[in-house]
Amino acid sequence: MSAYEFIKTEVDGRLFIVTINRPDQLNCLHPMANAEMGRAFDSFAADPELWVAIVTGAGERAFSAGNDLKFAASGQKSPVPMPASGFGGLTSRYDLFKPVIAAVNGFAMGGGFEIALATDIIIAAENAKFALPEPRVGFAALASGMHRLPRQVPLKKAMGMMLTGRTVEAKEGKEIGFVTEVVPHSKALEEAKRWASMILECSPMAIRSTKETVVKGLDIANFQQAFETKVPGIAKLLASADHKEGPRAFAEKRKPVWKNEV
Repeated sequence: MSAYEFIKTEVDGRLFIVTINRPDQLNCLHPMANAEMGRAFDSFAADPELWVAIVTGAGERAFSAGNDLKFAASGQKSPVPMPASGFGGLTSRYDLFKPVIAAVNGFAMGGGFEIALATDIIIAAENAKFALPEPRVGFAALASGMHRLPRQVPLKKAMGMMLTGRTVEAKEGKEIGFVTEVVPHSKALEEAKRWASMILECSPMAIRSTKETVVKGLDIANFQQAFETKVPGIAKLLASADHKEGPRAFAEKRKPVWKNEV
């Protein structure tokens, strides 16, 4: 259990679960909650025993409705700065190659949607709703949403959402392409855990080098150059005990025992 005030954390074997715990505020994030999210994901990134993370919101009404506009309008001064890792501790975190899954019930609006877009897999309950509505209140989606969404779905679909601020339900989100799977109401976390368990069957070094290759490769327009660029994680994988264990376990008809070490 965690010692945080605005979030909860849980460790389940190799799995780390972060829950935004402000259900009465639709899990909106003010500066203090953002700081806690940053610390939580810092600890996940640094812990060699944790291999996969899930981020979710408390209750069934919201994953996160984004920035706490009531706090922003109150004129209160924040006692803490925005973490360098961005909104929700994720939107500006560019060196995390461990996989992160979003389990979305209810609203994922504005910054909440941007947190989900910063993850690798989005599992959405049927009641999930997504939007970047910032222009409707004189804001813009400055926590990476304007860049991530058009990189993850067709441009015209992204612009159709961003230029109207309209709300997209889970089913349409899957059709557009930013939702991985839609599940029955209240089952998002359960399904996210199932996906995490599938990831945990794989070599963590292979998983991280895969994510690193994909993320860095998308920044290279020329396919041949992207294909021929070898990220540091690949070299570590090829020199690792996991690289030898996989074929050995296959030949011996047993489950591999991953070491996650060179």
